[in-house]
Amino acid sequence: MNQRFLLSTMFASISLFSTAQYASQTYAITGNSNGDFSWRNIRQVDISSGKVVKDVFISGSSARLLDGTSGKQLSSAEAENISSNDYVAASAFDVRSNKLFYSTLHTGQLRWVDLSNKSGQLSIYARPQQFVSSADITDESINITRMCIGADGNGYALTNDANHLYRFTTDSKVVVTDLGNLVDAEANHGISVHNKCTSWGGDMVADAFGKLYLITANHIVFTIDINSRVATYLGTISGLPGTYTTNGAAVDDNGDIVVNSSLSKEGYYKVKLAGLFATKIENSDKTYSVSDLANGNLLLQKEADALRNTGGQAILPVASLNIGNGHIYPNPITNSVFNVSFDGLQTGKYLIKVTELSGKLIMTKSVNIGIPGQVEKVTLTPMLSQGMYFVKVESDDKRNAFMEKIIVN
Repeated sequence: MNQRFLLSTMFASISLFSTAQYASQTYAITGNSNGDFSWRNIRQVDISSGKVVKDVFISGSSARLLDGTSGKQLSSAEAENISSNDYVAASAFDVRSNKLFYSTLHTGQLRWVDLSNKSGQLSIYARPQQFVSSADITDESINITRMCIGADGNGYALTNDANHLYRFTTDSKVVVTDLGNLVDAEANHGISVHNKCTSWGGDMVADAFGKLYLITANHIVFTIDINSRVATYLGTISGLPGTYTTNGAAVDDNGDIVVNSSLSKEGYYKVKLAGLFATKIENSDKTYSVSDLANGNLLLQKEADALRNTGGQAILPVASLNIGNGHIYPNPITNSVFNVSFDGLQTGKYLIKVTELSGKLIMTKSVNIGIPGQVEKVTLTPMLSQGMYFVKVESDDKRNAFMEKIIVN
């Protein structure tokens, strides 16, 4: 039996080993018009131009409502509980399964749409359990407003207050795990990922080396290490209008971040990861208010491919190399100087290597770590031109290592 369903949508990412690009297969969760904030529609957009390609699902259309665990069609009574007026502000598109995952804004329920269905009618699956334990729709801190698919193929969702980072599988049996709260890096200097005024809302994207990138509604960008859950302040996006909130984010085929605003009527902007400066995509669509974007592109995919093709060591996500909470700051780097923190790493001899994205070695520095949490200052010699590089830190026995991308300004 078909049910009427009021919906919103999702977003996605791909494996490190995939080089396909999906800018034209981007999905936006929209209202019915610009200025309408009832985010229940799914529209396919091409973020290279910011144009709507087609309507995928419009609020009020019929859809098959299925139990996400059993795959069985829901009864009318069960479907009534699913067909709520909840909006959606977080979504993630899984390229491999062609599923669009999303979370209801106030009740925190994980749902997904099977976009492979050729019957002309969408199949919408609902997972019975909620992301959050509380169903208090007045508690905005627990709203899921950021979501993406990581390089490892898992989905990741984050509450507004950043006290719950959830991982969910994307195969036939969807399993959700609460990884815990995010931790502010020492190098953030008071800019907290938990701050309501600066760090709530927005969206997440992932890179090809296992990191997540949180773009908050207030233009602030953090990198997130999934293993340690450390959130490091990367910078603040400049070049956006004063009233422009960054609510949706996706990666285009050139490896730039495209953002949109649910409040502003300015259309789409493109953001360069190096420098975090935004430029307007001229003539981009202004027809609909958009709460979220999602596609299958990863940041730094071209750089990961280049390392793989030249025999580099970054074929596995960087997260798999991290042991302890070692990290590099400040990042971006100015004046050719940065610090390497050895938090959580054993004492002993280490080698710090700086390489180009192609894997070409630029410099090395040997250090002896005698106390836990020791910090070593590194001066780049020779001075490097602006751009992205890699820093790899490894112990003599190769058992303790981590690697991070750095941006030199």
